[in-house]
Amino acid sequence: MPELRQDPLSGDWIILSPGRAKRPNTLDRGRGPRKPTSKKDCPFENLQKSGNGIVFEAWPSVKKWQIAVVPNKYPALIHGETCSIDFKKGIYEARTGIGTHELIITRDHSKSFADLDLATAARVLTIFQDRYRTANDGCNVYAVAFLNYGPSVGASLWHPHYQLLAVPFVPPHVARSLAGAREYFKKKHRCPRCEVINEERKYKKRIVGENRYAIALAPYASKRPFEVSVIPKEHFPRFEETPPTVIRGIAELMQLVLKDLRKRAGDPDLNFFIHSAPFSKNGHQYHHWHAEILPNLSYLGGLEFATGIYINVVDPDEAAKMLRGKKSHA
Repeated sequence: MPELRQDPLSGDWIILSPGRAKRPNTLDRGRGPRKPTSKKDCPFENLQKSGNGIVFEAWPSVKKWQIAVVPNKYPALIHGETCSIDFKKGIYEARTGIGTHELIITRDHSKSFADLDLATAARVLTIFQDRYRTANDGCNVYAVAFLNYGPSVGASLWHPHYQLLAVPFVPPHVARSLAGAREYFKKKHRCPRCEVINEERKYKKRIVGENRYAIALAPYASKRPFEVSVIPKEHFPRFEETPPTVIRGIAELMQLVLKDLRKRAGDPDLNFFIHSAPFSKNGHQYHHWHAEILPNLSYLGGLEFATGIYINVVDPDEAAKMLRGKKSHA
């Protein structure tokens, strides 16, 4: 029996319809084994030679870098000497394309986030934190760090790399999520994601993994098959203000989920991103930052584009069970 489910924070509705998975190719993206590209033609093997010589940050050093932060050679937004300026085009609103767009590159040509040792994976996230703090320059209002893994979700290069984009406004999708969290907090006087964690720990079936500092779960109103949220157990509105011990716990669970997706869901193309609060210090204490992992295992159609209502053909209970396999992570 199909079911309509509503996200308690954003208010978004999804249609849970497992029966549709019986349709041919519902979860088949037609992708064969992944084929690494040659190091010879990779622009990230030699940053100086490929024109990526400006290094904003490197670990452990510029000469012996294992992680490097460089400007995006083809930026969506450029960093300017002044802030973005509003202007009108007749009835239309516009503003100059000033913001931040950076790449965070790991050294090994073939080691994705899941394959890094835990210390390096945690270091990737702490460098994300550094870049969030740098992007908070008085002009940018919101930043997001994200990974595109696979060509169907925007990855144009094989070599593992991540992006950080900062914009001078709060994106509408984020604003809607923040508004939902604020309304929930007004009514219940409790953080909605803290409530979600408590609810899911009672229910147990949607938990994919858990450690001392964080929990990974398949959201009740998952929009996509095998969607997973990784949430710190302690309440932190801002990703960049989270202590290293918690960041390490988050990295550990993100790696666990990504390995399970590779092993049990066919290594799908996917995105992950950090959903933090805006830079403004005024309010947002009701927001609870988290990482979202979104595999690309089903096609979007007219309904999704026309209404924003997603059809999910995999019950989150079953998704979590499959990802756990025979192991018990909780």
